[in-house]
Amino acid sequence: MATRNQRTIGKAASVSGVGLHTGVKSTVTFKPAPENSGYKFVRTDLDDQPIVPADIDHVVDISRGTTIEHNGAKIHTVEHVLAALAGLGIDNAFIEVNNIEPPVCDGSAMEFVKALQKSGIVEQNIPQPVLKIDKILTYSDHSKGVDIHIVPADTFSITFLIDYQIPSLGTQYSTTYSLEEEFVKDYASSRTFCFLSEIESLKEQGLVKGGDVDNAIVFIDKEIDQKEVDRIKNLFNVDDDVFIGKNGILNNMELRYYNEPVRHKVLDLIGDFALLGMPIVGHVLASRSGHSHNVNLVKKIKKEYQKTLIRKKYQKQILPGAFLDISGIEKVMPHRYPFLLIDRVLDMTPMESVIALKNVTINEPFFVGHFPVKRIMPGVLIVEALAQAGGFMLLKAESDAQKKLIYFTGLEKVRFRKPVVPGDQLRLEVEMIKYRMSMCKLKGVAYVDDEIAAEAILMASVVDR
Repeated sequence: MATRNQRTIGKAASVSGVGLHTGVKSTVTFKPAPENSGYKFVRTDLDDQPIVPADIDHVVDISRGTTIEHNGAKIHTVEHVLAALAGLGIDNAFIEVNNIEPPVCDGSAMEFVKALQKSGIVEQNIPQPVLKIDKILTYSDHSKGVDIHIVPADTFSITFLIDYQIPSLGTQYSTTYSLEEEFVKDYASSRTFCFLSEIESLKEQGLVKGGDVDNAIVFIDKEIDQKEVDRIKNLFNVDDDVFIGKNGILNNMELRYYNEPVRHKVLDLIGDFALLGMPIVGHVLASRSGHSHNVNLVKKIKKEYQKTLIRKKYQKQILPGAFLDISGIEKVMPHRYPFLLIDRVLDMTPMESVIALKNVTINEPFFVGHFPVKRIMPGVLIVEALAQAGGFMLLKAESDAQKKLIYFTGLEKVRFRKPVVPGDQLRLEVEMIKYRMSMCKLKGVAYVDDEIAAEAILMASVVDR
């Protein structure tokens, strides 16, 4: 995949309708967003208009769609909205919703696509990070016969297979080669589908309140009589005729593609994979996968590539042997000269451990007055350097470091083992002991060469800046 800059939209665009599962009337409004914003839903109907980030760690329900939540604010069935954005290559957008669920429209993503195209796509000023898959990752659910994999490839592509034991549906597959060329014409207008045998159960679960014969393809998978037809009419609250089509679809609805159901599965997968937060270069192979399986694979990808995602977010140029250089460090740390005490982060495992370097030079300002005849780095600054290194360990791919501060609240077992002098290089190694409710306990050891210069147990709290 060729590198490109990030993109947003040129102006606001809105779509109104009824939510598929909740049945609420709603309007979704897409608005431009700055670089590195990603996709952020905004509940405009709630006090303070809370933001719900569209990322994998905010997914709370995957039963019949993908639902996200943050601090009590919830958005149901976000996959079609996200598919429209990701399919068009839009990276940053605010998505205002004035109710709990975006409109279902005709059961596809096409109304969202049309609105976004009308608003215009605008190139922004910084590169868009891309996650290149370099190993095979797999998620399986043997009880349902589901397998979904992602394998290394030169572009992002999807091969999807579904297999249902009813004549009107049967086995279908679809393969994408270039979303940029295929998404709008081949996938965006594919509609959601279900089986007649599911409808009553879904209604009893409080779902598909906004579903009707115009926004979902209903496949006939059982024998029914006129009494059953009348019950279906009551379930959908329709006065018009409801009948069994010759093509095995309720009301003889015509398909937009001969394999429209599997194309809609691809559409859903594109929306679910958008929750990773950046485009992927890899080939997804999915067999009978649904939202829960898509989301579980995305979680696995994020866990496997957490370090890569963080580095791409904060480090423009990849340096051999370094996780972050000083340019990346300054994007994370609130400190500046002369109190920024880390020059390079060598390695980091989020929420587990970090290794960083501090080059101690003759022109450090503290050497002017701290034992100027025999220059020694103050021990308290070595502990501060360990504390600053520990802050990197708390980074997550979805976190916004610029909005957080780490306050150190306590020290235990502080020991200074060896003087640190000009020309030394401090290797700062910090590991997590315990983390709970934004409170953490860390163990830090500072080395010069292979000798311990200082060590300490540090307690800290993560707070909003």
